[in-house]
Amino acid sequence: MSVHERTPAEALARQQAGALLVDVRDAHERALGTAHGARGIARAELEADPSAHLPDTTAEILLICQSGRRSQFAADALASHGYTNLASVIGGTVAWSAAGLPMDAPELDDDFSDRYSRHLRLPEVGLAGQTRLEAASVLVIGAGGLGSPVAYYLAAAGVGTLRIADDDVVDRSNLQRQILHTDARIGALKVESAQTTLSALNPRTRIEAIAERVTSENVERLLEGIDVVVDGADNFAARYLLNDACVKLGKPLVYGAVHRFEGQVSVFDAGRHRGSAPCYRCLFPEPPPPEAAPNCAEAGVLGVVPGLVGLLQATEAIKLLLGIGTPLTGRLLHVDTLGLRFRETRLSPDPDCPVCPPGRDFPGYIDYARFCAGG
Repeated sequence: MSVHERTPAEALARQQAGALLVDVRDAHERALGTAHGARGIARAELEADPSAHLPDTTAEILLICQSGRRSQFAADALASHGYTNLASVIGGTVAWSAAGLPMDAPELDDDFSDRYSRHLRLPEVGLAGQTRLEAASVLVIGAGGLGSPVAYYLAAAGVGTLRIADDDVVDRSNLQRQILHTDARIGALKVESAQTTLSALNPRTRIEAIAERVTSENVERLLEGIDVVVDGADNFAARYLLNDACVKLGKPLVYGAVHRFEGQVSVFDAGRHRGSAPCYRCLFPEPPPPEAAPNCAEAGVLGVVPGLVGLLQATEAIKLLLGIGTPLTGRLLHVDTLGLRFRETRLSPDPDCPVCPPGRDFPGYIDYARFCAGG
């Protein structure tokens, strides 16, 4: 049989006369709004077992999707199963809405739906995931080379609260890689510069600018209420401190480091997965001597390298917040930009680690600066 097509206005009239309107889009699409009174059945589910959803093969059925293509395919599939009174809505939900016909829609403000429209179309994100991002809080330690791209993309993605901690000021030498800052802000606190940039990018994201260096005295206050911690620090003392605090408090830590033309990224989540996930100390039980690990000021760094590593850190943070994909837990990703090569090292928890084995009591914070200096 031939499948009829109806305009949205014609479909509405038939629906009001008793026809069944079926929205064949996936659930995450329907969550953003449907034609009023439409019954939601994803196309794949409908075509897999039509009679389970629509037992009457003679009933008048109107099929609608986003733009009219999937509903036509679904109608053809139903016709092949013996359904005799089918029609596809021309132009789909887009045309229905544009015609001003009644919609069943969630209470979304225009800014939210416009700003995050590309996320909302992803099944892995959708309205539920975007709402989760907006309710999330991330701590970014450092507003420098790594913290800049991390914070930029987390704010753009719609993370609700970004707490950024850094006690440094903007220097002209920072601008080659620290993209949160501008020449006009040289001498300003980095966290205040970051707040200005990120608030202009996405005023929905709340920026908590903390002009402090992370220490044993303030680390637990900085982590309070935080869902994910991102390490953008430039020194080993801060990395060991963050690791220990995250293990103690059960927070996932997204690690990143850069050196000249290379970088590293991983996720340390031993606090929530003791015995199955490693921590930073499992990878580096002892810090290297200072002469073996010069910082960027001493060794230099290609400006795009922290940008690349920071983007990977932001990606891992978003995955953790949404609970999607496979995080870098138990894996260390190495980036060589000169050869543009990525390689991965598998990491295992160390049963002799001083902080993360199951059942081990937290040993307390130490003098991290002295520990990293070999004292």
